[in-house]
Amino acid sequence: MKKIITISREYGSGGREIGRRLAEELGVPFYEKNLIDKVAKETGLSEKYVESQGEYAPQKNIFAYAFVGRDSEGSSVGDRLYNAQTKIIRQIAEEGSCVIVGRCADYILRDRKDCVHVFIHGEKEVKCKRIMELYHLTKEEAIREMHSMDKKRAINYNYYTEQNWGKVDNYTITLNSSELGYEKCIQLIKLCME
Repeated sequence: MKKIITISREYGSGGREIGRRLAEELGVPFYEKNLIDKVAKETGLSEKYVESQGEYAPQKNIFAYAFVGRDSEGSSVGDRLYNAQTKIIRQIAEEGSCVIVGRCADYILRDRKDCVHVFIHGEKEVKCKRIMELYHLTKEEAIREMHSMDKKRAINYNYYTEQNWGKVDNYTITLNSSELGYEKCIQLIKLCME
């Protein structure tokens, strides 16, 4: 039985919540915020920095990476962060069954045969409503935030993986949480594990 589930998600789709509930049902560790803690300890970077930069591009275009400060070997702080995340995600996968949300985990673990890679997406209006409720934003603010976060996630993913974020070929299954609901998404992911 496959044991590692990676979840990539559009902002507002509920991917984090689906992952958390799935981990609870399976009785396995859930890595999202606690992954940030591990990466911060490994790199010496602040948790706030790791959280804000670990899966988001510094700006809204890929050329921003060219202007990031680099050391004498050509590595940036972002590169150091990605390398630390890679190391920790691989260690976590070796330890046993778990659910990992974000952080390019699907790509990092792409060669493992014991993984199910999931992409959660949703309808714009449903995601917008969820963002408004969770973060107490106006509709306009929620739409702006949704587009900004997804764009930064995509740029970061595309830069470090040379793959296209959200492209179906990168995942075992893609699920529309707006259409299916969280519980149906969880059940479908569990079916993929059999």
